[in-house]
Amino acid sequence: MPLYAHITGWGMAVPETVLTNLELEKIVETSNDWIISHSGIHERRIADESQTTSSLASDAAIKALEMANVHPSNVDLLIVATSSPDQIFPSTASIVQDKIGANKAGAFDLSAACTGFIYALETASNAIRSGSIQSALVIGAETLSRFINWQDRNTCILFGDGAGAFVLQARETPGGFLASILRSDGSGADLLSLPAGGSKIPATEKTVKNGQHYIQMKGREVFRFATRVMAQSTLEVIQKANLQLEDIQLIVPHQANQRIIETAAKSLNLPLEKFVVNIEHYGNTSTASIPIAICEAVQNNRIKAGDKIVCVAFGAGLTWGAAAIQWSEPLPTKRKIYPSRYRWLVRLRSTWLRWWRHIEGWIWGK
Repeated sequence: MPLYAHITGWGMAVPETVLTNLELEKIVETSNDWIISHSGIHERRIADESQTTSSLASDAAIKALEMANVHPSNVDLLIVATSSPDQIFPSTASIVQDKIGANKAGAFDLSAACTGFIYALETASNAIRSGSIQSALVIGAETLSRFINWQDRNTCILFGDGAGAFVLQARETPGGFLASILRSDGSGADLLSLPAGGSKIPATEKTVKNGQHYIQMKGREVFRFATRVMAQSTLEVIQKANLQLEDIQLIVPHQANQRIIETAAKSLNLPLEKFVVNIEHYGNTSTASIPIAICEAVQNNRIKAGDKIVCVAFGAGLTWGAAAIQWSEPLPTKRKIYPSRYRWLVRLRSTWLRWWRHIEGWIWGK
């Protein structure tokens, strides 16, 4: 029988530190009213010095695993979609794999900017539907505040930090991940970028002085691109899933800008109430924005088992895409699993492996 990839667990993690528009007024030349009117954002979460993309991702992953009642050692594949990895390499996904104890999982990062979570869902779902794996953990996680020029009012008002995670499991029951479309147009690569730090422009004293390690954006061009592809992608994926617009209970857009979401609603002739919008509290959390929005929508009973939803996003690349999903519930299990309780054991295992490699290297080195 064919296999279907169902979302059976979800979780989110955001920093406790809140940066409001009124506080931003003291940092950069802007105002609360201007930020709200241009973006819809009232506040955003900012990671403290102890938090990283991998730590936020791990916290969200543990919550998703607890919801799904899945032990970390039963995860077959772990994907972290991010534009702000802990390091260029190793992958943030490998660090998360170690932090949560997913010792049997393959792990890799996926870079598709703000569309990354949809790309990662498609990748994991295809692996499940092909029969090569039984379960996957898909995470969108960001600490974009580390790449913000706090003197640039066009970008520093927009971005926030956070993480969201989904557990996907194989089932023979139809439903779950129904269809997706993924698109890219590299001719717009210069519209939203972080120029330095890669192999093209390695980090130097000059690149740091020139601010080339900060996010740079051509806002008007990105806005026009986004308003065009959001509605278009939504209709395309609904058609691909053999559904009608009226079959969709809720649309979960990437939380980049309130006006972009409102424009998409008008283009689809839908009321704004049909959309999940929480940008006012978190700002643009890039790959984390869709899973965070879904977690809150489920918590508020806006999404229930059996509902059909569409997730749609756009981002640097340029990339864009959408996914049609029939929402699921955690699979029934015989006993409750608490992955968070194993974290001390996971840390002990990781420490032992580090010491063993040190000893092994010393022995073979001799």
